[in-house]
Amino acid sequence: MSTGTERKAPALRPKANLRLRFNRDRSLVFMALPAVILLAVFAYLPMLGNVVAFQDYSPYVGIPDSPWVGMDNFARVLADPDFWLAVKNTLVITAFQLVFFFPIPIALAMLLNSLVNPRLRAAIQAVVYLPHFFSWVLVVSVFQQIFGGAGLLNQSLRANGWQAVDIMTNPDTFLFLLTSQAVWKDAGWGIIVFLAALSAIDPAQYEAAAVDGAGRWKRMWHVTLPGLRSVIVLLLILRLGDSLTVGFEQMILQRDAVGAEASEVLDTFVYYTGVQNGDWSYAAAAGLIKGLVSLALILTANKVAHIFGESGVYSK
Repeated sequence: MSTGTERKAPALRPKANLRLRFNRDRSLVFMALPAVILLAVFAYLPMLGNVVAFQDYSPYVGIPDSPWVGMDNFARVLADPDFWLAVKNTLVITAFQLVFFFPIPIALAMLLNSLVNPRLRAAIQAVVYLPHFFSWVLVVSVFQQIFGGAGLLNQSLRANGWQAVDIMTNPDTFLFLLTSQAVWKDAGWGIIVFLAALSAIDPAQYEAAAVDGAGRWKRMWHVTLPGLRSVIVLLLILRLGDSLTVGFEQMILQRDAVGAEASEVLDTFVYYTGVQNGDWSYAAAAGLIKGLVSLALILTANKVAHIFGESGVYSK
């Protein structure tokens, strides 16, 4: 019989609780440790070098002996018209790709998920995944062979008596060219997360919608898209945080062909001012501004996600 005076088990001390959790997840911790070390060494440790943005840094004297100039480098960056040209091009390219590139992996994932034949689905997945593993040098070379001045398209046009078109060196079409290259290279790889999210949707929801008379489009609108909403919001937030990085290799490979007016973005601006011209402090200040703006974008987007009931990158 219970006497009403049963004693509760003593709560574990924080250290003991931490030890138990470590023993439970020890294999996972050791498995993740190499990635954590690489991230710390190659991502977080180099961030200490941002101190040169507040100095007149010279690699010949080093960080300790370089004179401190405060916010002078940031004032120079903000007064530079070339910096604002790079900002404008970066934002235009980001906005264009956000509208015309971001929805494509979602549509491809939904299309592949609707295929009944598993062999056909696997074959199409292999084909659309493959370009992701190509380097940007190879991607640009492929587009040059097809759309360049002596490429397959212009050869066909000349053979039929038509005038050749300038695509690869035309600043007016450079935005469409960049987006086409990004779609061909990375759209297939981007469907992996969406296919995983689609597989988590309960098939009973589709059956219930079909019983209620919903057609294919209504099932997609009322079942599929709501099931993908949290993943779409999460990837959109991450894309906004990475929006000021629009592909350094892709840009620098085609910069000479179309000119800096159309292709100069923040990453190439930092490279040419810092590495080519040797103005390390100026380039560090520009890169630090870019990082702070990216952080502000991801925090704002995450806050908006919370307002609409999504968890976002992190919870409240």
